[in-house]
Amino acid sequence: MTTHEAAEAARLRLRHAEAVGAASVRTRRARSARGYLVLGLATVAILAALFPLVDIIALVTVHGIAAMKLSLFTTVTSGVAGGLQNAILGTLVLVAGGMIIAGPLGVFTGIYLAEWAEPRVAAVLRYLSDVLVGVPSIVIGYFGFAVFVTGLGWGFSLAAGAIALATFMLPYIVRTTELALTKVPGELREGSLALGITRGRTIHSVSLPVAAPGILTGLLLALGIGLGETAPLIYTASWSNYDPHLVPTHSPVGYLTYVVWTFINQPFSASHELAYAAALLLLIGVLVLNLVARQLLVGRQAD
Repeated sequence: MTTHEAAEAARLRLRHAEAVGAASVRTRRARSARGYLVLGLATVAILAALFPLVDIIALVTVHGIAAMKLSLFTTVTSGVAGGLQNAILGTLVLVAGGMIIAGPLGVFTGIYLAEWAEPRVAAVLRYLSDVLVGVPSIVIGYFGFAVFVTGLGWGFSLAAGAIALATFMLPYIVRTTELALTKVPGELREGSLALGITRGRTIHSVSLPVAAPGILTGLLLALGIGLGETAPLIYTASWSNYDPHLVPTHSPVGYLTYVVWTFINQPFSASHELAYAAALLLLIGVLVLNLVARQLLVGRQAD
């Protein structure tokens, strides 16, 4: 190859490198432009989703704080006025009753799914749990009305309302318990079994202590879900202007979500104040439960 041919070949290679470099720059610029466009659209979508939430929280907080007074906690509801003592106590009793039913059953079911169940049985139970999560609340409420209120003759009662809430809480407790147990390192189980410890004892002494924060997180989340339910309680617990008597049957119970759902539609300022105050109390309760659950989850991940 002559000197002239070598120089020409070098110029061609240089031009090719420049063309490739220019194309690479254009490609990076196009990708960067698309990235900024996607980021902008995502930001707009997030703001559009957050605006109604922030607006609702601000509205409830402002009106709820304005309606807060000591008499809300010391007097019962009278018509569409009065206080919220009966509704606050009724909410606590109903949610506690639902947790007493759903908590042990959900935890034991989750343990069974994670440690003992055969694959086919586990698949069926998981499917039923997923179906239960998707059932509309009003359907479960009507089911409770048909079975417990009228079918068994319990009437509107604490027991019927607690069972309805437990139905909502149960699948969340089951899945979080199972997930928490599946996250336990296999080496811990294998080491325990290698020492001759029985499987049941291994679950009790090794797996459950490690999974306890995750299980407790699921219980708290289920409490938050039960705290905000209305439709199933309308059909099962109805409403009462009196404090709950802890009688299982034939004992209607007041609760905060009924106040929010009903009193806000009344043409009286006193009923609106009760509705906003009840909504703020529910908001605080759900927020506290979620913060505690989040803290437990973060602490578990850190460990």
